[in-house]
Amino acid sequence: MPQLHAQPYDITANGFHFESLEEYADKANSNHNDYGDPVEEYEVQFIDGDHIDCDLAKAWEINQANIGQYFEACESWDDHDKTVFIIAVGEVGCCFDPETVSPSDFDADIYRVDSMKELAEQFVDEGLFGEIPDHLANYIDMDAIARDLAHDYTETEIAGERLIYRAA
Repeated sequence: MPQLHAQPYDITANGFHFESLEEYADKANSNHNDYGDPVEEYEVQFIDGDHIDCDLAKAWEINQANIGQYFEACESWDDHDKTVFIIAVGEVGCCFDPETVSPSDFDADIYRVDSMKELAEQFVDEGLFGEIPDHLANYIDMDAIARDLAHDYTETEIAGERLIYRAA
């Protein structure tokens, strides 16, 4: 489970770390500033956890209003679901409702390759351009195919892994 930090906007109050919505609620309800007033507003920051959960927190734009749903997503989504969300929301800019969001709401083709040229080679090997006779295989310009693919596909890095994607 990721560890988050609630940093008060009130400079006379102390922040706290938490790892669940319940822990956040308990600590927030008992937190007071130097004058004894309750602290109401916090900036929520990702502190520790899996790299993919850090990238998810950034795309999710975690805050007081959506940390519960963020924790639920961290717990119930697998890495592929998190990657789809990060691409759709964090990279492409799709909107989402934290109350009802599901990775199936987004459409993304994800390839775990390091470059457009490697994707071009994969597509040729898979027969995406039809059957290529052996005597012509050496004449295929993979760099040209890679340049063409760059018009529809985008390179990114998520959780330390290079990916190429196409999202609608």
